[in-house]
Amino acid sequence: MVKITKIFTLGVILAFASCHSNQSNSQIRVSEKPQLVNSDEILNGAERTGLYFPALAGKSIGIICNQTSLVKNTHLLDTLINSGFTVKAIFSPEHGFRGSSDAGEDIIDEKDSKTGVKIISLYGKKKKPLPGDLEGIDILIFDIQDVGVRFYTYISTLTLVMEAAAENGIPLVVTDRPNPNGFYVDGPVLDSAFRSFVGMHPVPVVYGMTIGEYALMINDEGWLGGKKCNITVIPLKGYSHNMIVKLKVKPSPNLPSWQSVYLYPSLCLFEGTIISVGRGTETPFQVIGHPGFYAGSFFFKPQSIPGISEHPLYENQDCYGSNVTGFAENFAQNENHFALDWLIIMHNVFEDSTEFFNAYFDRLAGNDLLRKDIINGLTEPEIRKSWENDLTAFKQIRKKYLLYPD
Repeated sequence: MVKITKIFTLGVILAFASCHSNQSNSQIRVSEKPQLVNSDEILNGAERTGLYFPALAGKSIGIICNQTSLVKNTHLLDTLINSGFTVKAIFSPEHGFRGSSDAGEDIIDEKDSKTGVKIISLYGKKKKPLPGDLEGIDILIFDIQDVGVRFYTYISTLTLVMEAAAENGIPLVVTDRPNPNGFYVDGPVLDSAFRSFVGMHPVPVVYGMTIGEYALMINDEGWLGGKKCNITVIPLKGYSHNMIVKLKVKPSPNLPSWQSVYLYPSLCLFEGTIISVGRGTETPFQVIGHPGFYAGSFFFKPQSIPGISEHPLYENQDCYGSNVTGFAENFAQNENHFALDWLIIMHNVFEDSTEFFNAYFDRLAGNDLLRKDIINGLTEPEIRKSWENDLTAFKQIRKKYLLYPD
């Protein structure tokens, strides 16, 4: 049984942390504050059909897509078929073609019930297209909404698709989409010793690039094992990196709102701990809590929700903690980095800290240093200092591939 300490002070601290402005906020220039915009105000790459339709004429097409792959209000698959193009195969990432599968759930091959096009899963027994999957395909289109965080697996799927395209001599078109967290760069840069499907490249937790920009970086930084992909990025129109973008379609089942997407970089690290982030509630990635924490009046009860959260952590148990949605809504006063203090505070509450972290945490963090620093009692500024040199070096790399105002 995990013992809790500092019960009476944590509720106050968490309430403060959820809405406070850091001391240095007064130094943030107005021009540096991100603007909250609707995705409809931006023309995404898939909607700029005149830039890539000519390359599809007479070709057999494979598309890597999910529920976010819309051209206005029509799915990219239907748009292509209605325009007279031949779509041979759909490749689906984590959460599936329709985006209705829980995180980590294996996705099986099937057929699209509407069009009859075969769907090949890239999240299950295999995560990379096999040569047989690509047989007869002349060109690939990658059109998936990312959220700009290293451990969100769509960029890993992108990487493996690029590898397969390079190996099989198939050109790839990436129809770009806005990064809702593209207004800052933060967090530890991945140590290659901790490379996994939730972190494949030496980039920070939040890398501040659209998926199109990221694809160019993968290709030109030699991250395809020395191979090169014949890649074309169809750029956005009306986007800048100084935007927080409210997405039209939720990018995955447990990111239902712009607030959850904004908070995701801060709260996903808790998935490597004993703390719930609200999976199995109406506000996933907007709350944090634990059944053994009794401070304050806020609580939530995770429950199984088909297609969203099957058997979530602490199912049917009251979890006490904090709703941090207000922190997202206070974005104009926040510094341009994710919140680390909640993680430090929650760790310090638990007397037996050896039970706080699980084996998944280091993979999410991209190293074992963050966990050790927290255990050793380092402050947030001290921890952030350890990132500075690597972040500076990454920003120089990032700069080479930006397609939009920064």
